[in-house]
Amino acid sequence: MANSFFRLITKDSATSARVAQISTPHGDFQTPIFMPIGTQGSVKTVSSEDLEQVGAQIILGNSYHLYLRPGHELIQKAGGLHKFMSWNRPILTDSGGYQIFSLNSLAKVTEEGVRFQSHWDGSFHHFTPAKVIEIQRSLGADIIMTLDECVPYPATFEQARRASDFSLDWAGKCKIEHERFDSNSQRGMPQALFGIIQGSTYSELREDCAKSILDLDFPGYAIGGLSVGEPKTTMFEIIDMLSSMLPEHRPRYLMGAGTPADMVKAVTKGVDMFDCVLPTRNARNGTVFTAKGKLPLRNAEFASDFSPIDPDCDCVTCKNYTRAYIRHLIQVGEITGLRLATLHSLHFYMDLMNKIREAILRGDFARWSERFLAEYGSEDEISREGRIES
Repeated sequence: MANSFFRLITKDSATSARVAQISTPHGDFQTPIFMPIGTQGSVKTVSSEDLEQVGAQIILGNSYHLYLRPGHELIQKAGGLHKFMSWNRPILTDSGGYQIFSLNSLAKVTEEGVRFQSHWDGSFHHFTPAKVIEIQRSLGADIIMTLDECVPYPATFEQARRASDFSLDWAGKCKIEHERFDSNSQRGMPQALFGIIQGSTYSELREDCAKSILDLDFPGYAIGGLSVGEPKTTMFEIIDMLSSMLPEHRPRYLMGAGTPADMVKAVTKGVDMFDCVLPTRNARNGTVFTAKGKLPLRNAEFASDFSPIDPDCDCVTCKNYTRAYIRHLIQVGEITGLRLATLHSLHFYMDLMNKIREAILRGDFARWSERFLAEYGSEDEISREGRIES
């Protein structure tokens, strides 16, 4: 499957950045790529048509939330998540492990899986490797993830080792269960199951986990357990180490990290795929992204600013509305203000990935990335971007 699923197009000569194409049952997309998060079958405040307009090529759905409401069986009856939400481009679903541990402090972990209570109604549930494959198969996503345990930061060595061991064991069981249903492939292509590398901030655990995950031979590999509060220098040290270990002919997915600067830096180390709640969550809180950094539209200085969010942006928001107007809508609680801010930030993220790919294809990504980072400005030195849209 790997050869037909992932095709390397070109590599940057000065960095590890690369452009590739991933082929799925619902179409192809090029990497590096950012995936907007549609936690519950919707990217908040925008429609599937809006996502197409801003240039989204693939979105992310959440197995944990969709399992609880409305239920994976109902979505399967609707024809799968694509038909349910009227989105005919690729979808990646995560296994729900991150959400279980983030939203359920009393979740009980065993070799069999995770027992937890719904954060909605307190009902008890049990996720096993077989269960998360069943859920994701019912959802019909193009790319699916193994069940894993993501420990918070900081974690002791023993906590991280146990989580890594469980994640490895579950990855093997997920693969066995997944291979039982290859005959249920869509459009002649099976769902692509990615393995997840855990190990917290301990390099020896990360290395051991990566070696064992590689032995299972997944069509793609994800780096999990980062962007949870660790120093960014540590995050990039781990990314650098793992990128040197991961095979060139498989995609590399950095889970949950998604500030513009972080993505540009991670692309230089060979990362292909990203997801994060930042562009949509920040927009709903009145802060949007621009090439010169974040813009807090709630600030009083924008009350009579009749310029667009970004004069160089051609999104529907910037072509038609002013900072003052959007600030007014946000201040008075009008949902339109949140939608316009979200549309802009999503467009910015999609355009950023386009520019990254173009720079790599031109052969001047090193120069382009240096200039972008200089103009974009500083970001927090703690990495806690987030993967849950509440």
